[in-house]
Amino acid sequence: MRLANKAIVVTGASSGMGKAIVELFVKEGASVVAVARRTDRLAALAESLAGEAGRIVPFTGDVSKKEDCEAMIDACVEAFGRLDVLVNNAGVMDNMAAAANFSDEKYESVMAINVYGPLAATRKAVNVFQAQGGGGNIITVSSFGAQHQAAGVVYGAAKAAVNAIVRHTAFAYCKEGIRCNAIAPGSINTEISAAMGMPDPDGYGRIRGVLGLIPAMGQGTDIAAAALFLASDESAFVNGQILGVDGGWSAL
Repeated sequence: MRLANKAIVVTGASSGMGKAIVELFVKEGASVVAVARRTDRLAALAESLAGEAGRIVPFTGDVSKKEDCEAMIDACVEAFGRLDVLVNNAGVMDNMAAAANFSDEKYESVMAINVYGPLAATRKAVNVFQAQGGGGNIITVSSFGAQHQAAGVVYGAAKAAVNAIVRHTAFAYCKEGIRCNAIAPGSINTEISAAMGMPDPDGYGRIRGVLGLIPAMGQGTDIAAAALFLASDESAFVNGQILGVDGGWSAL
């Protein structure tokens, strides 16, 4: 059991990469607070993992809200006695609009979930880690799109901000034993693209050449495996890194 006795919060847990992360973590012995907005899916996930080595506590919450970011971590401490790992996985796509066409509404919604959520959760987690006496681990899901033009300008800006948050947190708190790393997925088979709806035709037309170079489509389990390594003690000396899990897309 690579995660035995670890208390972990995972956001965006009801589908895709987050669901795969929770499933693998619980099988590896972790006690997990699984956070998402869809209560019914969380209940089904908890039921499916009832016989595994670890434990799961469903938590219905929205990471764009400060109170939920704080309450989910409080729930972990209340249920399991401490917080060892925070996985900031929840995220949404934009509509692939370029700079001339993005909307303020899309900017506000994407930034609230993709940037404010991880940052607010990180703030709460760092304070809890310090109160526990130091040491802790934060894993945030970024994207290939932070460095390459594989989505719209808003999504790219949000994930670039996530990378900056990760690196800043890693350096600022490294002497207290608090680690912070990111996973940068490439094209992963999840519901996020379907939830995006129809892309902005102008923006999509400007980046479709990059999308045509995708070498392979990954699965949520590929991201879960990377998250398991970062959450485990095997990665104890890994800090401030952006781990690409993209089948070689970023090597182009």
